[in-house]
Amino acid sequence: MENKEIQKLLDFIAQSNLDEVSIETSELKLSVKRYGAAPVVQQVIASAPQVAASVAVAPVAYAVPTLPVVAPVVASNRVTIKSPMIGTFYRSASPDRPSLTEVGSDVTKGQPVCIIEAMKLFNEIESEISGRIVEVLVENATPVEFDQPLFVVEQ
Repeated sequence: MENKEIQKLLDFIAQSNLDEVSIETSELKLSVKRYGAAPVVQQVIASAPQVAASVAVAPVAYAVPTLPVVAPVVASNRVTIKSPMIGTFYRSASPDRPSLTEVGSDVTKGQPVCIIEAMKLFNEIESEISGRIVEVLVENATPVEFDQPLFVVEQ
């Protein structure tokens, strides 16, 4: 199951009246249980037959922590690129490299716009839209929350 599919499934479950959903494939075991109004998500990924890793995601974070997907929110001809995860925001891949994007630079769909470090993993965040960066809303090397606005792009 792809990360985008997991995100769509979690959004669907959040809007439904279901209190519990479990999905299991050869690569993934996903269990979602709703306690009160906020769902709790637990994902287990098997990397080897005997080894399993467990990730518990905060109730407000419907995305798997390594999900490199940017969900745009449209406001007139400006779109806000939001963080798909909790982590530390970086404008470049390393301190000695130039920023991936600057105010005034053009971006295309699929182009990396920033890096978010989550649990010692560096995730390239790609733009899902094409346009021009008109505002960078986050300072370099600062913590970001799930769904926090990062960039404003004019289409």
